[in-house]
Amino acid sequence: MRRPGFRWFLPAGLVLSLLLAGVVSSFASSSPDGLDAVSRQGCEYSDGRITGGDCIARDGKDHEVGGPFADYRIAGVDNPYLSTGLAGVIGVLLVFGAGSLMFRIARRDSAARSGSADAGPPRDLEGVG
Repeated sequence: MRRPGFRWFLPAGLVLSLLLAGVVSSFASSSPDGLDAVSRQGCEYSDGRITGGDCIARDGKDHEVGGPFADYRIAGVDNPYLSTGLAGVIGVLLVFGAGSLMFRIARRDSAARSGSADAGPPRDLEGVG
């Protein structure tokens, strides 16, 4: 009897990650996360901007680079739900692509070191036998 393999595992994980990033991310809280909330303790606010007080965030500045994914959104997309979802999907695809590339490089390197059929004969045994 054949055991079920993991052929379904990677595609299912990718689909689940894309659904979470594209759909569920739109329902994420807009409240500051733990680190951001702690850095804002002791601040005084007016119209959502820090106007005084004694807190770490008072001296903070916006990121200088900005970029196309600043604030977990895509620049130029007006719909906030679509913008957040697309940024999540693109992020998942970039991470999946980078991980796949690193895995292929590591597997190729491992095959070359072990002297598998894909890598050819080990260099120290060439011409022997």
